[in-house]
Amino acid sequence: MSLETWLLFASAALIVILIPGPLSLLMVSNSLNYGLRRSLPAFLGGVSASICLLSASALGLGALLLASERLFSALKLLGALYLFYLAWQSWQQSRQAARPAQAEEQPVNPGFRSLFWKAFGLGASNPKDILFFAAFLPQFISAERPLLSQLLVLILTWTVLDLGCKLFYGLSAHGAARYLRTGQGQVWFNRISAGLFASAGTASLLSR
Repeated sequence: MSLETWLLFASAALIVILIPGPLSLLMVSNSLNYGLRRSLPAFLGGVSASICLLSASALGLGALLLASERLFSALKLLGALYLFYLAWQSWQQSRQAARPAQAEEQPVNPGFRSLFWKAFGLGASNPKDILFFAAFLPQFISAERPLLSQLLVLILTWTVLDLGCKLFYGLSAHGAARYLRTGQGQVWFNRISAGLFASAGTASLLSR
């Protein structure tokens, strides 16, 4: 892969990754509710989902989804239901934050697996991302060069940029945590998050 092609891919990938979406919102929510360091498993889960989607697209699953309308619709429904589940969780967190804290109550922080698979599930549950990668990757691959080495470079580049952007969202949330972690600030943030997750789920169901 030439340097010019790589730079073009890196620039396009960075623009795509920086666009806020449900996964970015989840990173911000985790950073506010559990702290930046405890949220690192979620960052790894989101990046792992992107790696899997990139690999699936390279293996031709994007073409399979395009050919099977039923499979695409089923995966889209599962993704929408997962977004509604995250909306319910965020609403529950807002209700907990609204209750007066008891002296004997200790904050409950989810473990590594819970945070990792929650982010992985959200990142991997949108079949449109597979179709996007299936259309996006071939533009930067040369048929005259070994395919595997090019794919490894593209996947590694995307992984580094994706992880960096997710950490950026987490650090930004950490900077605003002084206000948003206060009672009303956290309540309203979780309520807004619930509304955005629900809106994303509804938009997924209504889209074609």
